[in-house]
Amino acid sequence: MTDQITPSKFEESPGAEDWRVVSDGAHAFYRTDSMVTAARFVQAISELPDIDSHPPDIDVRPGGVTVRLITFTSDFGGMTTRDLEIARQISAAAKKLGLAADPSAVQSLIIIPGWTAPAEVIPFWRAMLGYVPRIDSPDEDLVDPHNRGTGFWFEQMDEPRPDGGGAIHIAIFVPYELAEARIAAALAAGGRMVRDQFAPRWWTLADAAGNEADIATTKGRD
Repeated sequence: MTDQITPSKFEESPGAEDWRVVSDGAHAFYRTDSMVTAARFVQAISELPDIDSHPPDIDVRPGGVTVRLITFTSDFGGMTTRDLEIARQISAAAKKLGLAADPSAVQSLIIIPGWTAPAEVIPFWRAMLGYVPRIDSPDEDLVDPHNRGTGFWFEQMDEPRPDGGGAIHIAIFVPYELAEARIAAALAAGGRMVRDQFAPRWWTLADAAGNEADIATTKGRD
């Protein structure tokens, strides 16, 4: 039986030390010294028992392999005990090959258009991007049907900007333990804090031109 589990429960479970849950699932990044080593790791994952029944998303580069696990149903997108078991098996396969995880390399992005009536603008972005509605939140999210591109989440604005326009910004999801350093680096690089009342779920910063970006975590979202 597969049960849903929260992001914090997933990360705190024995055998999940390599993994961090961000906006679009549990991610692990394993450093490799060559494309050959990376390919061997992917082959090892492909040989795990029954892996084709719930395959992970894998990004392969000469310097490392990123693996993502997430479960989608018609009313749920998140972590389950099935994902946790596969994560443990993948970590064990990495250990056999002498590969170490680097959680500091884990992050994911979301692009966030805002408007007072999101339903009015979603069809435009769907047509422009060739994206599809996310199965568990079709009225709010568009995703790449090939699981390659950054997701879009449409935010309800209370009122238009003073010039009558909408707004668009990005959210960078990072492991919670990395958020403080990322914020400090952005502030030191000329940014300013706009909103922090929603921390630790997210902090909103802006550059000198007023363009906004969130540093976000799954902390407090269980």
